Amino acid sequence: MNDTTKIAIKDLNLYIGKKHILNNINLDIPDKKITVILGPSGCGKTTLLKSMNRLIDLYPEMKVTGSIMIDNEDILHTRRDITKIRKKMGLLSQRPYPLPMNIFNNIAFGLRISGRHNKHALKQRVEHYLKQANLWEEVKDRLRDPASSLSIGQQQRLCLARGLSVDPEIILADEPTSALDPISSMAIEQKFSELKQNYSVILVTHIIQQAQRLADYVVFMYMGEIIEQGPADEIFQNPKNDITRQYLKGAFN
Repeated sequence: MNDTTKIAIKDLNLYIGKKHILNNINLDIPDKKITVILGPSGCGKTTLLKSMNRLIDLYPEMKVTGSIMIDNEDILHTRRDITKIRKKMGLLSQRPYPLPMNIFNNIAFGLRISGRHNKHALKQRVEHYLKQANLWEEVKDRLRDPASSLSIGQQQRLCLARGLSVDPEIILADEPTSALDPISSMAIEQKFSELKQNYSVILVTHIIQQAQRLADYVVFMYMGEIIEQGPADEIFQNPKNDITRQYLKGAFN
């Protein structure tokens, strides 16, 4: 790994039974950039994302070979506590899943787990992360309301704030705007553009326009393989592979 690489994936293969889901994935994900994993539904994008934070461990039928290096550690073959590896990553899912508690405690929960219990400090940190997610002004007078009372778009930003509260280095986002209205989607996109100053953002999407707006680096997947990867301008303006060209023209998705 070099200084500009945050995650180095080498010869990654993933199987469910005899079905080959990820086929010989080799990929260097740059640090403090937005890497977009693009491709049609069912091509392996989400599975690749789950491999990066070891969520594949939840599926015993999955078999994995290869390596995923993060900060010079192969997270697929480590004896370290997996929860410590996952703490390096904030995860944003397709639909927001706020905790069944009030808005304040959705953020404070992760802080308390990290050993932060001082009430004054907790209030400051909760405000800080809600501001990071551009949510503070909308919820500052209703922090004791249940998180479920927020709109879907607000819930997604709350989940982003909760993910940031564990001080991750990487943000994994799996179709994070698919359930949102256009205004909420734009708010999340704008936030990602700001967050890449301090985090490596990995965004899974099948929305080509979203990828064009956000991506610094693009990985195009098709049927479990990486067909093409490179700087965003290069992929969008001059794709080398015919399948990539067809996909970007909207021939299939």
